[in-house]
Amino acid sequence: MTRHPLTGRRLAVLTLLLGGFTAFGPLSMDLYLPAFPGLADDLAASQAAVQLTLTADVVGLVVGQLVLGPLSDARGRRRLLIGSTLVCALASVLCALAPTAGWLAAWRFLQGASGGGGIVLARAVAADIASGVEAARLFSLFMTVSSVAPIIAPVLGGALLAATGSWRPMFWLLAVTSLVLAAAAWRAIPETLPADRRQPGGLRRTGRAFVDLARDRVFAGYALTVAFAYASLFGYISGSSFALQDVYGLSATQFSIVFAANAAGMIALGLLNARLVRRHAVRRLLVAGLASSTVAAVALVGAVLVGSDLPAVLVLLFVVVASRGLVSANATVLGVARARAAGSASAVLGALMFAGGVLVTPLLALGGEGSAVPMVLVVAGGAVAALLATTLLARERAQVAAS
Repeated sequence: MTRHPLTGRRLAVLTLLLGGFTAFGPLSMDLYLPAFPGLADDLAASQAAVQLTLTADVVGLVVGQLVLGPLSDARGRRRLLIGSTLVCALASVLCALAPTAGWLAAWRFLQGASGGGGIVLARAVAADIASGVEAARLFSLFMTVSSVAPIIAPVLGGALLAATGSWRPMFWLLAVTSLVLAAAAWRAIPETLPADRRQPGGLRRTGRAFVDLARDRVFAGYALTVAFAYASLFGYISGSSFALQDVYGLSATQFSIVFAANAAGMIALGLLNARLVRRHAVRRLLVAGLASSTVAAVALVGAVLVGSDLPAVLVLLFVVVASRGLVSANATVLGVARARAAGSASAVLGALMFAGGVLVTPLLALGGEGSAVPMVLVVAGGAVAALLATTLLARERAQVAAS
């Protein structure tokens, strides 16, 4: 396929569309979080049963990426992208109509698996149509758009809950969003993987592709960087509300302002990264982001342990979160560039990202309530591990450099 320059309107359309597909997973995870108590009452379910619906969605997101990513390497991207998005719309409708928590969990798994297809296929499409610096720009732009989703989703969900008094409209919104994405993909995204570049094969070929990726130490380094960086961010998203409000005394409004400011910093640095990749090596920018985050995160642990005032904690937390704008997109594009099959590589990167976020959740509860220490330790641990994954494992000469 002939690659056309990604500029102007084409770049804007692809950024928004690919960002929308990538954002759908986090949006579907977090949108209904404010409605958990009401959902439990409405369906006469326990808290554990309601939480299981979230777990089912996350498991679906991981499974969907691992299945549909390699499948797209053999059968192409376009039909799978549109088809999985339409299935996601149907699953969202079934979620909105679910009569019990058990049925909701089942439909959430289907919603996650089909939504995971949008995430992995969006990245594969980006890898098909761009390479080198152009790919770094595109990944940086659309992943910056998608990074807003886990931050604004609970706010949007809270607004919907306040306006409607029910959790069900949230899933109707997800259904409509899926239909809009499918229609936009049908109009704007052609088949990006021509037949002569496909890799036919069944489960054995898929398994071999995953084994080859695991044996590539550099790819493994970047994949672990993505996982640990997201684990650090997820620790912040999950724990900051309790830490900043219960421990440091922020009101709900003040916390929202702080949360929005940190999100704005991450978005601004992500947009800046799209410009910086034209003049600087992508790996150098990645290491700079990881190093900044690690230094700030370690300092944050020290500040919390010695009882520093709130302003010092907030400044360090801002640096930790904002620096993610230099991390996720750059680590992803470097990882995908290592692989012959973009679908399989995107599947591994996406699955590890969500797995990293899920695995840190129990760690936040180890320190008990009334303390910010568990949150900052998870944030710092993920930051340090991500830096080590890049500097120790992924230190090969092969990299995407600015021309």
